[in-house]
Amino acid sequence: RNSICIHNSIEASGRSNRVMGDNDNKHSKKSNEGEAYYYKLNVGEIPDELYRDSVPVEEWLKRTTTATKDEGFPLNSLNKLSPIPWDVELERIVGISLYMMGNVFPFLVTILLVLSFFVVAAKYALYFVLFYSTSLYVLEQYYFRPKWNTDPENKPLMKEHNYRYNQYFFTERNITKYLSMNFVWPKSLMRPKMQETTTTPLIYCVVPHGVAPYGITAYPLWSKVWNDRLCRWTCAPILLKIPVVSYYLQQMGYVPAKSKYIIDVLTKKEENVGVVLDGIAGMFQSTNSGEEEVAYLQKRKGIVKIALKAGVPIVPVYGFGHTSMYTVLVDPLGILKWISLSLQASLTPFFGRWGWFLGPPRRVPITVCLGEPVNCPKTPDPTQEQINDYHDKLLQSFQEVFDTHKHAYGWGHKKLKIV
Repeated sequence: RNSICIHNSIEASGRSNRVMGDNDNKHSKKSNEGEAYYYKLNVGEIPDELYRDSVPVEEWLKRTTTATKDEGFPLNSLNKLSPIPWDVELERIVGISLYMMGNVFPFLVTILLVLSFFVVAAKYALYFVLFYSTSLYVLEQYYFRPKWNTDPENKPLMKEHNYRYNQYFFTERNITKYLSMNFVWPKSLMRPKMQETTTTPLIYCVVPHGVAPYGITAYPLWSKVWNDRLCRWTCAPILLKIPVVSYYLQQMGYVPAKSKYIIDVLTKKEENVGVVLDGIAGMFQSTNSGEEEVAYLQKRKGIVKIALKAGVPIVPVYGFGHTSMYTVLVDPLGILKWISLSLQASLTPFFGRWGWFLGPPRRVPITVCLGEPVNCPKTPDPTQEQINDYHDKLLQSFQEVFDTHKHAYGWGHKKLKIV
């Protein structure tokens, strides 16, 4: 299919916007110049004593700032990087590097072990991988983990199958600080309006994937802010088979990114579902282009069919900054892309902060913007025409949320291309 780029009237450059108290602890108020239409929560700056499951959501919502529909948030106000404690930064440098290595460790060690019988260099490479991985593990397990396990309300750090509790795990909490994470949403999702108009679970569809869609790791928000339903995120099935990594994903509530599991969560468990919609294919669109962002969505119609069958709304979500954290090396022949899509596991090399291979991301601000929900009527057996119709609405919603907030993120010069 040819790529498309939808231009909307809501796109406007040089906005003179207004926000009620940005990045502070003041309670939000309605703008004197108009009704509050957009809400922003600086997740990274929520005090640790409030970042708990036991804290009512109202305490978080008091910290929101607002903007009107016509003006939106001020130019460049959503791309601010906040200072963080040295130990939080160091923990994420170590922890993320350990996670990235954990994803490839079983495969890499196996390959190097076999090659070491024939190639001397492979033996030394194997030694390095073992030393590097062990060092990261020791630091994370025996220094950082005890450091964040001093709060009596937060012991043990994880509880078996208590997904809501586990979503507050300190590693994910530290990501919100490391990336100065903000969330923005329209009043249609704000309590109590959302609860008055929607009684079903929600499907959160996030793009772009980038190397790692860290915006989704503020897990408690998806399970707390817009409704009270637990949000179960999806991932490539192979990730749920990797030792150690699979345990943590499962304890966060992850399910395989397959239709039957998603429908089961929505209809039987009546819980929210989170999907990174462009998936592994989206990684290969992370070109760090200065002029456009690319979203691989044209063929992503399966989620619309699921939403129609379950009769639940789809909330489009754009993660500003997702494509800026890493540099991805894409082979021009597309061989790695073909292999990755076939295996449902990424095999493309990437570099993060300081050019660190499989290392931590660059410290860039991540702003996760939710758009207007696409309400899908319950349709047990949707036709292709119906699927196409609501898929078009979803693409339009993605375009709108991008164009609405791109100036506030400092990306006024960029366009979103949907391929």
